[in-house]
Amino acid sequence: MNRQRTTSQQFMVMSGLSAASPPKFVTLEEIMQAANSMKDMALVHQIVVDDEFKLQRAEPPPNTIQRIIKDTMHKAFWDLLKTELAENPPNYRQALVLLEDIKEGLFSVLLPQHTKIKQRISEILDTALIKQQAENGSLQFEHYAQYVLSVMVRLCAPVRDEKIRQLQNCTDVVETFKGILETLDLMQLDMANFTLQQAKPDIIARSVELERKKFADFLSIQPDGLEFTRKWLLKHLETEKLPENVDYDTFIKKKVKKTFSRACLNLLEWNDKEPYPETFMLDVARLQDLQMKTNRIVVMGTILLIALGSAGQDLQSIGSFKMSLKDHIYVLLQSMNNEEDCNNLLPNVAEQVVRDIKNEQIKHQFAPLSESAENASKQQILDVAKPDHRIKCLIRQRIYDFYHEIIESATAAPQQVPSGLSSLQKELTEIVGQLLKIVSHNCSVFSPYYYDIIAAAIPKPN
Repeated sequence: MNRQRTTSQQFMVMSGLSAASPPKFVTLEEIMQAANSMKDMALVHQIVVDDEFKLQRAEPPPNTIQRIIKDTMHKAFWDLLKTELAENPPNYRQALVLLEDIKEGLFSVLLPQHTKIKQRISEILDTALIKQQAENGSLQFEHYAQYVLSVMVRLCAPVRDEKIRQLQNCTDVVETFKGILETLDLMQLDMANFTLQQAKPDIIARSVELERKKFADFLSIQPDGLEFTRKWLLKHLETEKLPENVDYDTFIKKKVKKTFSRACLNLLEWNDKEPYPETFMLDVARLQDLQMKTNRIVVMGTILLIALGSAGQDLQSIGSFKMSLKDHIYVLLQSMNNEEDCNNLLPNVAEQVVRDIKNEQIKHQFAPLSESAENASKQQILDVAKPDHRIKCLIRQRIYDFYHEIIESATAAPQQVPSGLSSLQKELTEIVGQLLKIVSHNCSVFSPYYYDIIAAAIPKPN
């Protein structure tokens, strides 16, 4: 099995390369080993904090030497198979290798309770029997293709049904077996992802212990392994004396909660030239992505308020117009990653917003924008690029207050979307949901360290 990592530590599975055999299968046990053994902390962490985590195949990028080698080797196998089957009498040397690998592939997607199916597959795809049929000229290769497909249709997820139906109707036996291998590979991933979801509660429970132990190992070899965490946390601590008749431990725990929730919002405004807190070192890429998305939402919300103000009260009450306007702004800002991108994109956004307003006014026979109002609207949108833009600062504050309420809330009670941002509810809840997942897990793992940092800043009275 070849394991590769991307920058997001995504776990992938890559088929083997061989001129003498088709792509090899990776067993489910091999795929799950990294997660179940808890040896790869980054992988386990990603499984815990990423609700959308799935195992995926690693494909070499196009036009790379790895891709060329892979494609060449696979093509060589299928060409050789086609050539051998076309001989008179047919040569089944490669076909026997293929059927043996397909049998292994079928076994890899069976559950433990599928004992009868496994026994039946072993009987039908018996290597000695098939070899004997090939030697005496009675082998019906197409028959085995249909049998394999009949088994696959009983085992596969519904999403694979259409592909299997297409293969059942395919008249080219080589293309049929090629499709069988490709579909079995996908079924392996389906099974592995299903198993991961089933195991996720246990992985989450064990990950806290694992990460805490790994971090303790990290601290043991560092002169001050909490240097940046301490600076980050204490910057948001509101110091005060311990009130009389208040339990010290309870007081510190409350201070940790308040300080930590404020400090977490600071991670979405991070200057990437500064080191992140050591306790968030596995989430830097995710935090940077959420920071970028939040900045994008701030700009979107600002432009929407400006555009609706320019559109007039009649258009503001039309829900379909607001959503259409939001969708257009969203598409145009998708490539916005920084302030420079914002400056470059705003002229196109301004043109689109004015065009949408004018089209809607024509549609409902409302009075059109005057030329001066049109120019004023465009300039207001261009001004959104200014760092101290008043409406943008207001929108940002509302969004961060929304985030803070959710992070600090001790219950699962729903929180009201900020005023003026109801049309961005879906985008906002997706961002804060991802942030909450990261923050909650981080707190579970590192809360003892946060407690010690805050306690050291507010010493216990004698």
